[in-house]
Amino acid sequence: MMAQYLEIKEAHSDALLFYRMGDFYELFFDDAVAAAEALDIALTKRGKHLGEDIAMCGVPVHSAEGYLLTLIRKGFRVAVCEQLEDPSEAKKRGSKSVVKRGVVRLVTPGTLTEESLLEARRHNYLAAIGQVRGEHALAWADISTGAFHVMALNGAHVPPELAHLRPSEVIIADGAQEDWAEAVSETGAALTPIGRAAFDSAGAEKRLCALFEVGTLDSFGAFTRPELSALGALVEYLELTQKGKLPLLRPPQREDRAGAMQIDAATRRNLELTHALSGGRAGSLLATIDRTVTAGGARLLERRISSPSRSLAAIQARLDAVSFALEQSRVAQELRDSLRKTPDLDRALSRLGLDRGGPRDLAAIRNGLQQAEAIAALLDPFDLPAQLSAAADDLTGQAELLDLLDQALVAEPPLLARDGGFIAAGYDEELDEMRRLRDEGRGVIAGMQADYAKQTGIASLKVKHNNVLGYFVEVTATHADKMLSPPLNETFKHRQTTASQVRFTTVPLSEMETRILNAGGRAIEIEKRLYDSLKEQILDHFAELSQTARALSEIDLATALANLAAGLDWCRPDVDDSRALDITGGRHPVVEAALQAQGAGPFIANDCSLGGSSDIWLLTGPNMAGKSTFLRQNALIALLAQAGSYVPAQSAHVGLVSQLFSRVGASDDLARGRSTFMVEMVETAAILNQADARALVILDEIGRGTATYDGLSIAWATLEHLHEVNGCRALFATHYHELTRLPDKLGRIENATVSVKEHDGEVIFLHEVRRGAADRSYGVQVAKLAGLPASVVERARVVLDALEKGEREGGGARAAVIDDLPLFAVQPAAPPPRASAPPAVEARLAEVLPDTLSPRAALDLVYELCDLLNQRDEAAE
Repeated sequence: MMAQYLEIKEAHSDALLFYRMGDFYELFFDDAVAAAEALDIALTKRGKHLGEDIAMCGVPVHSAEGYLLTLIRKGFRVAVCEQLEDPSEAKKRGSKSVVKRGVVRLVTPGTLTEESLLEARRHNYLAAIGQVRGEHALAWADISTGAFHVMALNGAHVPPELAHLRPSEVIIADGAQEDWAEAVSETGAALTPIGRAAFDSAGAEKRLCALFEVGTLDSFGAFTRPELSALGALVEYLELTQKGKLPLLRPPQREDRAGAMQIDAATRRNLELTHALSGGRAGSLLATIDRTVTAGGARLLERRISSPSRSLAAIQARLDAVSFALEQSRVAQELRDSLRKTPDLDRALSRLGLDRGGPRDLAAIRNGLQQAEAIAALLDPFDLPAQLSAAADDLTGQAELLDLLDQALVAEPPLLARDGGFIAAGYDEELDEMRRLRDEGRGVIAGMQADYAKQTGIASLKVKHNNVLGYFVEVTATHADKMLSPPLNETFKHRQTTASQVRFTTVPLSEMETRILNAGGRAIEIEKRLYDSLKEQILDHFAELSQTARALSEIDLATALANLAAGLDWCRPDVDDSRALDITGGRHPVVEAALQAQGAGPFIANDCSLGGSSDIWLLTGPNMAGKSTFLRQNALIALLAQAGSYVPAQSAHVGLVSQLFSRVGASDDLARGRSTFMVEMVETAAILNQADARALVILDEIGRGTATYDGLSIAWATLEHLHEVNGCRALFATHYHELTRLPDKLGRIENATVSVKEHDGEVIFLHEVRRGAADRSYGVQVAKLAGLPASVVERARVVLDALEKGEREGGGARAAVIDDLPLFAVQPAAPPPRASAPPAVEARLAEVLPDTLSPRAALDLVYELCDLLNQRDEAAE
């Protein structure tokens, strides 16, 4: 056995070998040591090899999926080695013969199909990067749904597309690790090099033609050599990992990079589109707006958010579908009720295609088709918009398959085919008979006993059973002569005589005995045969069922976005080919949701107007006032509009955005030796080098990571470049108030500020954006709010006043002021001053007797006190 193990392991040296032994997968040698540590299970030993103990650990077969998931998440690949024959067959070759075993599958991050190993609401992409003569292509597939895509692009665009897809695994040509390691690591994907021969474009074309059983790929599109290279490598890797059992893939679909809004990795991270900065899904835009009720609809929403369209026709069609669902709210709710009962057709189909499915996947297809017909009936009376009309057409046409599955399957099948019990009674006569024998054997024998008693005229005749004779007919000795004489002796054959009984058998009784004893196993065999037959008939309809699954996802997404818009008072955006970004009452969807969850009051809505007389807003105001939120919310509104969603605003006019860039927030990248400022500059450089005239750029605090004049100079030059060279729309937030003079020199820049109010030395954030420039940053006040010791805050005020005085006096006055400032004296923090009301208010309150006030008098008093406070504020100004 160990010789067999070592031979199989040698062929899969880069993976942990799950070696099947009965009800366990066993691991040996170094595999056992690594797996025991990763899985936190006991490490034991089994025999010796070359004089050394053999390390061993194992996991039960029935719970192996959970262990596989843990290993995959920790970066391991697993080769699953199964027994390829029954142990009884091996024994026929000799008592020491080893059961035949072989690897049936390589489990890798990008090739998972099991329901328990996958996230239902997101794709699990396997990607491949192809390169031919300096040209690149990216192919990707989700074998759990059959999705198969390819895109031609230059090398610089590969990292942004990987960030968009967030694949689980990326295949590259052996030797190209250095080129792609950084880009792949940013997505968290596993990097898998394979032989360069797999990327040969000529061989790839043959592999693809064989896979789709066509003579040429022309009907799928005109693929470039790099595209064929990437597609072929992906198929080659699937053949390798699935051991020739290829998944059901749809024909490859060519994607045009120019057809979608381009969003780089930094922007996706800064805007928290599908994952929050903390790393999880919670707190992201996707998690906030996801009201889909099917797994397919959730995956479609993620695709739309990750890759908003640049096609006006596609955007309008999606918005029309949402509008219909909003207008027909009652029907939309009925649709959502039906969709909640709809299983994940795509993944059920995939498991069946890879022979990893079970009876519940058959039932999932049946239930999905039932719900599809119900949904089609709900939509039938309406004049549907184009997108919903096309979806409704794809919901029907599978009546014959549905009838077959409805007749064949029980309502709630078991998980595994080997358990049996999933074929409905009445579907197969032979199966019904076997079940009757299995479940009602005693009744069948009792019936035969009655027949034999009638035939012989012996009322006391019995049919009995023991372990020696099996079933037999027994009569008393007094009836022996009758049974042994013609014509009964022709039917009843003598078996045994005892002191008082005589026993006989018959051919039908012997046959029935055999059938009863084998009925259970035979019933399972029949059900397995019927399972295979039903599976093949489902797979014959793969294309049509895939269309139905997509249609259900489209309807789910349209009704989910309508539910979102109705619940949160979102508006339909006007999307056109202009340069406008004109938003009235815009809100940040994630921040607003967080405020509502905390009961922290309403979100302050704000307007934004770009693309008319001004393409760039220069936004000033204090920290904590909401500048970053304002920048992000306008970017998200543009993104949502082009994804085909209503938006959080009173009204929104969005001219198509070709690229979305965001440089908001500060973080370092110590792993690559980059400081916070270096990261900021790298991201800013990417924006200035790539943004075109239709881009939307949001920049926050450019230059803050270095010396004041260095930072100001960089911010100034960046703003000029956006205005003069890129010519794009931009929101530019800064604390460098010197930049507020630029609108006088650059005609398409306009100043805007976030309003605050100062009261008794305290700063009150109003979170309102208005045109104009801020007079100062209020940094000291914000520091006080943050809880800095009072002595530090007071010292900061002194220094600030001195520096501002030096700045006003000009020349070397600032340096002189710094030299003249006394050193900071550490003193215990003074207790905070006791807030007191103005004297007039105190005097008036001293005259009041609360117990004598009527409700009306109390209200009048409140107004009177407010007037006194306002008079004090006006006098102070």
